[in-house]
Formats: sequence, structure tokens, C-alpha cells
Amino acid sequence: MKFYYFHLMPYPMEHDEPSSWVTLSNRHYDPVVGQRLYHEYLDQLETAERLGWDGICVNEHHQNCYGTMPSPNVMAAMLVRRTSRARIAILGNGLPLRENPLRIAEEIAMLDVVSGGRIVSGFVRGIGPEYYSTAVNPTHSRERFYEAAELILRAWTEPGPFPFDGRFYRYPFVNPWPRPLQQPHPPVWCPSQGSSETVEWAARRRFPYLMVFTPITRIAQIYGEYREACERNGYTASPYQLTVNLPICVAENDRKAEAIARQHALWVYHVGLRMLPGYWQPPGYTTEASLKRLLATRGKMPTELTYEDLEEGGYIISGSPATVRDKLRVFSDELKAGIVCSGMNGGSHEATLDMMRMFSEEVMPHFREDAAVDETVGVGR
Repeated sequence: MKFYYFHLMPYPMEHDEPSSWVTLSNRHYDPVVGQRLYHEYLDQLETAERLGWDGICVNEHHQNCYGTMPSPNVMAAMLVRRTSRARIAILGNGLPLRENPLRIAEEIAMLDVVSGGRIVSGFVRGIGPEYYSTAVNPTHSRERFYEAAELILRAWTEPGPFPFDGRFYRYPFVNPWPRPLQQPHPPVWCPSQGSSETVEWAARRRFPYLMVFTPITRIAQIYGEYREACERNGYTASPYQLTVNLPICVAENDRKAEAIARQHALWVYHVGLRMLPGYWQPPGYTTEASLKRLLATRGKMPTELTYEDLEEGGYIISGSPATVRDKLRVFSDELKAGIVCSGMNGGSHEATLDMMRMFSEEVMPHFREDAAVDETVGVGR
């Protein structure tokens, strides 16, 4: 199993507003506090490489206190020169939210060259509220996603110049300089929460599928569907195509870990993911087939989840090193997931670094038998 350290870069505030997205006024943001937080978060990501994580992850969100990285490529650029070994996974660029996806192709290629071929490029649609924040029509989301992805992949792999004449994006000359170092292109991952269309799209292209903040029963279901889709496309999925993202809290004993997780993991669900119901699924964002499945399997909203729900549902992992190892084996041995992306929050910068050290010394070595293989997953074939 491989381990990637994931960061949302939140602005951890408390408020009584109905939504932490779109309409939460930026008067609540103190840039002086933000400066300190950015440097602490970057220090944590750099420390993850020194402690042995295989990769470090940044991502994109807009107009909220949940995640303050509107440009993940900028964050990746900060990390490229401050790291030397770990992969830098950009999870990911919201393709339909951009008016110029060719710029994404250029920036990822540039980062790949500077990093010596360490970039993983996540392709995402962006979640519902971001279509309000960026004023993009959600009914065009999926078509824009497919078209932008096609453009980027062709820009990375086909000699230019060539024309691209799509429905949403038109370029008379596609000829990006530089070209990516990794060939045929940087690995592409697909972070998602289980839409049937994305499962099929990713499996067809052999792109790893990353489950994000999802209960373990749902993960098992989607992994099964993804494996079946891979078989339909003529191959067997590698464990490194099955990726999961979940918070982990490790401490000296179970009781201390639970106390930390109760205080800090719940913030993500009760404050960070608080939003008006209509923001989750804007009209047209979800296809009819996926919407039917969503309605049939819908559980509690994030703000309704208790700590017990998170623990029992497998949304998070917390406990002593021994307990965390046992819980992780469900993902490695039963679900056959090859990559775990996890963020940690000890309550302060120093406590978080201590938690990371404990995890790296007392948990990660127990899952390292095959961690050096299959580094090319997600480049397409």
C-alpha cells in the first residue's frame, strides 16, 4: 500500500451562517491568520515527504472556509522546489469550471518538467456549489469535463500544432510548450463520489478512481463496479487504481485519539461541509441515472453525521497505532485498495506534526511490502 498526505488547507472558523459555501462573507477571513495557516500547511506537506509518504496532495475549491486552495497548481508550484522525492498529486483541477483548459495542460506539463516527472494530475468536475461560485451552467458540466479532458490529453500526447474544434472549447493552434516529462503523459486520477458515468469513463482509460469522504459500504460497492468496468474493457484493475481518501487520527491510545477526532474531524462535516441543500445538486449537474441511484442510497447529510456515524461508517479512522493498523487492513486486505490519501489534524500545527511522525513510524511500515511497484498507473494505454 502507498500513502499520500492530503490537505484541504481549511480556514478553521466557527460561524452560525446556513452555508460555508458561496454566501459565507469573506469579511470573516483574516489574511494575517491565513498567512500563518498557509505556511503551516505547506510545512506539513513538506514534512510528509521527509517522513516517508509516497506523495502529497493539493486540491481545488472556491469561496468557502472548507478548503482555501482556489488554484492547486500554484500550491503545487510552491511544493515542487521544496521537495525532491514524493509525487505531487493535484486532486484536482476542476475542468468544467475553467474557460481555458489548455492553460491546465500547459501548467501541469510545466510542473511535471520542473519536478522531474513527479506530478499526478487529477481531473474533477468540481462539486455543486462551485457552479454557483464560478457562474458555470451545471447542465453542461459533464460534457465540458469530457471535452476538456480530451483536449488536455491530446495536448500532452500529440505533436502540435493541431486544431481543436469542440462544442465548448475551440483552438486553431494546440501546441503547448513545454511538453510533460512523463510519457505518454502524467498519471491521471479521477476523484469522485461514485457516479456511474465517471466510473465507466475512468475504467475505460485505466485511470485510478479515488473515493472521497464516502462510507465504507459505498466504497466497496463502487470498487466492485469499477472492477467490473475494467473487466468489460479487457483488463484486470490493479490495486493502485483503487484509491481512498479519508481522515486519519492516531494517538497513544484509543481514548485520546477519539477525543482529538471528536473535536476536529467533526468540524469538516458540521462546519466545513455545511451548505444549503440546493447547493449540493444544482439542477442539471447530475444525470438521471446517477440521480436515481443517489436518491436510492442517500444517507444523512454531512451536518447530520455524528462521530459514531463517522466511525461506524468508515468515513474516518482513529485510534492507537495498533487500532489504526487493524482498520487500515480492511482497505488493504478486504477492499484491495492500493493507495490511501489521508489528512491529519492534531489540533495545532505542532500536534499535527507529532501525529504524522507517529503514523509514519508505527503504521506505515506495516503496509510497505509492495509500495515501490506500479508507479505508471493512470498514464493510459
